[in-house]
Amino acid sequence: MTTTLRTILAFLLAIPTALAAQGVAFFSDLKGEVAVDGARPNILSEVSRGQKINVGRDSQASVMFTATGKEYLLKGPGDYTVKDTEIGGAIMPPVSRSTDWRASPKVLTQVAQTSAASVRMRSIAKPKEDANVRPVFPAKGNISTLQPVFRWRADDAKAASEFTLLVVGQEKPVHVAKAVSGGSYRVPAKLKPETEYVWTATSAGSEVGAGKFRTLSGDALARIEKRRPGERSEFSDRLLFTMLLQEMGATQEARESWARLAQERADLPELSALAR
Repeated sequence: MTTTLRTILAFLLAIPTALAAQGVAFFSDLKGEVAVDGARPNILSEVSRGQKINVGRDSQASVMFTATGKEYLLKGPGDYTVKDTEIGGAIMPPVSRSTDWRASPKVLTQVAQTSAASVRMRSIAKPKEDANVRPVFPAKGNISTLQPVFRWRADDAKAASEFTLLVVGQEKPVHVAKAVSGGSYRVPAKLKPETEYVWTATSAGSEVGAGKFRTLSGDALARIEKRRPGERSEFSDRLLFTMLLQEMGATQEARESWARLAQERADLPELSALAR
């Protein structure tokens, strides 16, 4: 057998193994002691067909299949096996629910890599952030609403600011508001979809906030509103919605959503890395 033939044969034999190693599902929630093939996973870590999941006593994990959106709740103590489209239990199958979520494989890989990197860097001290300083919004990128609440730095909440909004490339302002206090403002009328805007806020002759952003298309906005979770939604629904914002390029809103999730779930410190 020639070297070329041996190389081709080795490649063909390796294909089934490579396909089997591809992730078919991911962790949409983790609580307590959970292990995959003996190792602790991170939130959003992918699992492949054939992998074993062990859930400890008083612990639980949620696993969602990427292609179908079906989510399985794994309660401990128990051992489970990942199959092509379902999770198998050692004694009986776990409880499941069907969802309309379809996680973007690209975004899933990005956030999973960031989450894993945060674990490796966890021992490094992080600079303290001033909780009283609100970030300027929207600063750049896409936004997921046509009526955003603009925010800027306001050292004095009672100080008056002048707000100006323009469409990029046009000289005439779309909206001007004077004597705005509190460091935030919502324009009274909806903005146009798929339009790029620029805004500024000034106080006592100095700029206190500015940004350049683009509104999403009507279809994208409708998709986001349809999937926007309610107050009593599952943690995994809010997690997947945050990923949807990131997929749509609304990165600033996604970071703020990651920050809220991280504050809610201090037991998942890797979420904090996604907020930065």
